[in-house]
Amino acid sequence: MGYQQLQAITQALCLLHDGNQESRYLHYLAQRAEWVLARNRTLAEDLQAAHQGLLQIANCLRYPPKSDRLNPSPTSQQVAEEMETHLQGFHPTGKHQQAQIGLHSALQKRWKLYAQELLYCYDIPGLPPDNLQIESLFGRLRRHQRRISGRKSTRELRDFGQAQVLFIAESEAALLEQIQYIPQPAYQAHRQRLAQAEAPRQFLRRLHHDPVGTVQILVSQHSSRCKLLAQYKSLASMPVQHSLHTD
Repeated sequence: MGYQQLQAITQALCLLHDGNQESRYLHYLAQRAEWVLARNRTLAEDLQAAHQGLLQIANCLRYPPKSDRLNPSPTSQQVAEEMETHLQGFHPTGKHQQAQIGLHSALQKRWKLYAQELLYCYDIPGLPPDNLQIESLFGRLRRHQRRISGRKSTRELRDFGQAQVLFIAESEAALLEQIQYIPQPAYQAHRQRLAQAEAPRQFLRRLHHDPVGTVQILVSQHSSRCKLLAQYKSLASMPVQHSLHTD
């Protein structure tokens, strides 16, 4: 994903074709990004191939499970046969296939050790293939206990603790009176501070999920500022006309 994000960033930076002095850094950044892409292209292709192999393994295991009435769940024997066929046809040995070799080695080791335990979920109705749901439940209970005891802050409190307010009221009218007691300018000021504090995290999130669009917006803003600077420089370089006044 990081390699694909860098590809998208490079694609957006290459759209900047102006020869403005202010854009030298962006042109140099695009060149360095292209150099990094070329240097790591073989490794990225190996990782992508390993990821495709991992998806094939997930397809053999029917993971994550889906409730499809048209296609009934396979038996453990069917899954075992498909996995054995996949193992026989997956033999990466190339010099630049380290990720695929690591995946193949880990798959062989774990299938040999835990295949029998993994296959029970296909023959026992209602037995889930993992324990993620119960771990999620335990996690919620643990966070709730920490929240009410105050012994250790959780991630949710660290991210949104500055926006949490505790009200104690006996009726909705009393609660509304407490909320309205806060002055509107103070509320707006704190909301602005909260938005400023969240801006870097939101920018990184947009950059990870939509690198092309995010960098294109930045390049567009940079071009607009460069045009404004050029206009200011042209206005500053214009000769000032002085008029002579006589009585």
